[in-house]
Amino acid sequence: MNKISFLLLAGIITVTACNSSVKNNNATDTTTVPNDSTTTDITPLLQDSTLSNWHNYGKTTVGKAWKLKDGLLHLDASKKADWQSAEGGDIVTNDEYENFHLKVEWKISRAGNSGIMFYVHEDTAKYQYPWQTGPETQIADNKENEDGKLIKHRAGDLYDLISISKEVVKPAGEWNKTEVIANKGQLDILVNDEKVLSTTMWDDNWKKLVAGSKFKEWPGFGTYKKGHIALQDHGADVWFRNVEIKKL
Repeated sequence: MNKISFLLLAGIITVTACNSSVKNNNATDTTTVPNDSTTTDITPLLQDSTLSNWHNYGKTTVGKAWKLKDGLLHLDASKKADWQSAEGGDIVTNDEYENFHLKVEWKISRAGNSGIMFYVHEDTAKYQYPWQTGPETQIADNKENEDGKLIKHRAGDLYDLISISKEVVKPAGEWNKTEVIANKGQLDILVNDEKVLSTTMWDDNWKKLVAGSKFKEWPGFGTYKKGHIALQDHGADVWFRNVEIKKL
């Protein structure tokens, strides 16, 4: 190799090495870019083996029938207390929410019934149960539970108010996902990633819906614009996971 060839080869090696160094630096910088800041606004409500984000409605602790392990919450309804579970009862979040996006994955037992409520006003002097103030998106085995045969009482429905637009709920024993998006009166419900219900709360039409429902007996039902999230004990085994909420 003559001197000119050697110098040319050395130059090529130097340029290549510089280009490789730039690429590696870019890759390193990419890995240090933080996640989308919006994810920091999401609050997981079932953390590890603690139910510190919840309490029984009207109480300060959670009944022993609610069992949380590795992010999976199970209501053990093997022992009954009237139409609910012994040492169970409805549980509500410690915090109240105004505008929010709630995500809940759930699985119901055969012939089972439960529900997810929101805008629950916790005042036991006036209301004995959370469903006397908070609208509910239904959880049920549509095939074998008696509510599964009734319009506006089927899984996914806004209970006794509005039916979902199409059947997308999986049967008992299979996981479903419900999302409740409530923002300045606009209410949207998604089941298994499909929007199945959309309405406006607190307007004249909403008042007519309530007046035509079983909830007309409770003047406070569906009127609160801030409240707790509730998971219902309706005397059936039910499982929840990946429960999270984002304030809007």
